[in-house]
Amino acid sequence: MARTHKKVGYSPTGKLKDVTPDMAASGVEEAFRMLEGRWKMVILFQLFARPVLRFSELERAIPAVSQKMLIQQLRELERDGIVERKIYPQVPPKVEYALTEWGRALCPALDELLEWAALRKPSLPA
Repeated sequence: MARTHKKVGYSPTGKLKDVTPDMAASGVEEAFRMLEGRWKMVILFQLFARPVLRFSELERAIPAVSQKMLIQQLRELERDGIVERKIYPQVPPKVEYALTEWGRALCPALDELLEWAALRKPSLPA
């Protein structure tokens, strides 16, 4: 169930009644933009399951993704403040990825989205 009683950050006054349909659509589009990408959901769910993963662990957990694409998707998630990267100055380099507090707050929202998707009735044959 959606929680519409919470304070809306993109409202000029912070009140839900002041949110226009255009403002709401714009906010949701921005959220989807941050999450779009072939591997971002897979990366996020790997990090929901294990809070800290080394780059090599992510590579093994998602064998179908290329190293270049994994790096690109992680950098975009980091740029958007969803994932944080910690680099250890050693040889060979050790890099760990974890969700930020804001990224962890995404888990219940994605759970709600999964619940919503499960409500869809299968199409009947024509």
